[in-house]
Amino acid sequence: MKQILNILPMLIFFIFYKFYDIFVASGSLIVTSGLVCILHWMFYNEIDKISLFSFFVVSFFGFLTIFFHNSQFIKWKITIIYIFFSIILLISQFSTKKPMIQRFLEKEIKISNIYWRKINFFWSLFFLFCGILNIYIASYFSETTWVNFKVFGFTSLTFFLILVTSIYINRKISKDK
Repeated sequence: MKQILNILPMLIFFIFYKFYDIFVASGSLIVTSGLVCILHWMFYNEIDKISLFSFFVVSFFGFLTIFFHNSQFIKWKITIIYIFFSIILLISQFSTKKPMIQRFLEKEIKISNIYWRKINFFWSLFFLFCGILNIYIASYFSETTWVNFKVFGFTSLTFFLILVTSIYINRKISKDK
């Protein structure tokens, strides 16, 4: 259920973009992101920190997009989020005993700390790469291409990295046994 809630704003943004324009889609993204926070509270008695952070960033850049009637603001939103994730993972990599990825997944997955550090670092690089890639696509391609890549390209890249990470973890688990 949480995964559906987390992708809902992106899907609503895409649908409204296809039927209207980037400005209506940006407004729908703000509303849907807020709704996701409310639904997290209703179903889980807490607001997911990532959803809350995303809501504030979406609201800020979405408002700027609508107010100034300039789509560049909403295009930068995803870069800000990806760079933020990259920095948080890097900080946890070098300043804490347990990297952030390990804190999220260690209850379900038991592997050595060294492997968690490798996974954490790789995900940090992935988010940095996606942030830079978003800037490139937003700057050099059409708005429609950017929207399609934002929805399908980044989703595909993320699922691919989840698959690669899962294979890596499974190999390390079987190696440890």
